[in-house]
Amino acid sequence: MKTIVDSNRSLRFQRRSMLKAMMALPIAGLMPLSALAAEIGRALPEGRAGGDAETWRLRVLTPHEWKTVCSLSDWILPADETSGSANDAGGPEFIDDWLEFQGGELLVQIRGGLAWLDAACRHGWRRDFVDATVEQQRSMLDRIAYPEKAAASDAVGVAFFNRMRDLVLSGFYTSEMGMRSLPYLGNEPQSGWTGCPAAVMAKLGV
Repeated sequence: MKTIVDSNRSLRFQRRSMLKAMMALPIAGLMPLSALAAEIGRALPEGRAGGDAETWRLRVLTPHEWKTVCSLSDWILPADETSGSANDAGGPEFIDDWLEFQGGELLVQIRGGLAWLDAACRHGWRRDFVDATVEQQRSMLDRIAYPEKAAASDAVGVAFFNRMRDLVLSGFYTSEMGMRSLPYLGNEPQSGWTGCPAAVMAKLGV
């Protein structure tokens, strides 16, 4: 058990250290997602069902915040025919661990945003986000998921959701599951090299 725990801790440190380094580089924002994920490329072990707090010791999120993050993760990146959901890939664990590591303004923004989301839902339906119906949750997220359409009064929610979406996608695409879902063909042995495909060369105009 100690070996597994030590190994998991080491993977978390490698992953978040690389993330911090990549995020500090302006060029990172210009890199293709597949290349960025390949550079980060360290995932927490998989095989966990989303929302299973019993197998994850919460770092900074409260149990209620954790449930909300799990719900938002599945809304932002649900399972499809090619891969599991953000929850299946351990996205909420990544977010909780990253918030502990970063702390400061990011933690305040996410925690404040989660509180704003619940307050907005209570104002509309007298229930927190996680207790709202699917249609109510969809209606709330439609208000804050599209900045160009959002009301000025929802500015806090819009900023929160944008940051949360970044965290969910970062958690998924730096996981083993997320890496497998990308059309990234590197790090694979090749029997030979026949040059760049003609269709690609034509598209590039060379």
